[in-house]
Amino acid sequence: MTVLVVGASAAGLATVEALRRKGYQDRVTVLGAEAHLPYDRPPLSKQVLAGTWTAAQAGLRTPDALSALDAEFVLGDPAARLDARERTVHTASGRALTADAVVLATGLRPRTLPGQGGLAGVHVLRTLDDALALRAELAPDKRVVVVGDGVLGAEIAATVCGLGVAVTLAGPQSAPLAYQFGPLAAGLLAELHAARGVHLRLGAAVTGLSERDGRVDGVSLETGEVLPADVVVVAFGAAPATDWLAGSGVLCDNGVVCDSRCRAAEGIYAAGDVARWHHEGLDVLLRLENRTNATEQAIAVAGNILGDDRPYTPVPYFWTNQFDARIHVHGTLSADAEVSIVEGDLAAGRFVARYRRAGEVVGVLGWNMPKQARQHRQEIAGAAMFAGKP
Repeated sequence: MTVLVVGASAAGLATVEALRRKGYQDRVTVLGAEAHLPYDRPPLSKQVLAGTWTAAQAGLRTPDALSALDAEFVLGDPAARLDARERTVHTASGRALTADAVVLATGLRPRTLPGQGGLAGVHVLRTLDDALALRAELAPDKRVVVVGDGVLGAEIAATVCGLGVAVTLAGPQSAPLAYQFGPLAAGLLAELHAARGVHLRLGAAVTGLSERDGRVDGVSLETGEVLPADVVVVAFGAAPATDWLAGSGVLCDNGVVCDSRCRAAEGIYAAGDVARWHHEGLDVLLRLENRTNATEQAIAVAGNILGDDRPYTPVPYFWTNQFDARIHVHGTLSADAEVSIVEGDLAAGRFVARYRRAGEVVGVLGWNMPKQARQHRQEIAGAAMFAGKP
């Protein structure tokens, strides 16, 4: 049996490593759109952007560790088309790669604003090259506007502010991550950003960009206000990278649609940000955009390729670091949930919040209390059936 992994980031690499750990010894090929060896994405908006890490430090494994996997890495050649029936991937350069099992781990593509393309000073942050390009433009005399008040936008704003660069965070929510965290935790996050010097211009959608001589000079809001800007970072979401799968025979709907084994078609699997699979514990189609899921789902896919035949049923989890706040989330939070503090103290900046809906615990949030938050995840409804985890 041969395996082809499409995507050379965390999920793709974790698939190969899990296959080898489980005793798979046959040929495995990893196809990557970027020229870089596998690297980690969470540090891009933090350590790499801040300049405290070099590009090499973001690498997921050393070259020697990658060599020990005995896998062929085909890099800098994006997947262009899939024939699911033949399990063949055609690349941009004209290669045709065929395998007995194909794993789709192509991740996300950042969303963009109208008129963004080709405008100097406008950035996204998805790849290592994106982070390095943005870093090169940051200077104390620059005015930076981050468009997007979710996790990525808030992280970027915190990092830029920490460099002593004037930064405005813009977006439609009343506070960063308000739709997800609800008013209590999101309000504290807004207070933290404001106290550290981030200018918050929230509660109004961004409608476009203004420019002068081919370079961005402002961000337009639905109110008619224009925020002056020398550098703009567009970070208001991303879409699964599935355009290349059109006509492949694989169903795509907000991701690659899979069964509970993360299988999209016979011999075709998906893992990471691009996978939308049936979560048997929650009985919903679920797609998670975070580093932890990329690794755990890849391990599950490797097992199912080798005959485990087990559903993938994790407790959803992610974390974010912003200034001195280390926030860990288990389960699914929502703005309309009933929130109570079960450990710690809000004033001290260390607490665990429990989220309830319809009388059931649906999630927990730990603010500088990661161990305690993990302990409380046992209370989440249905947690006992999720992946057999404590």
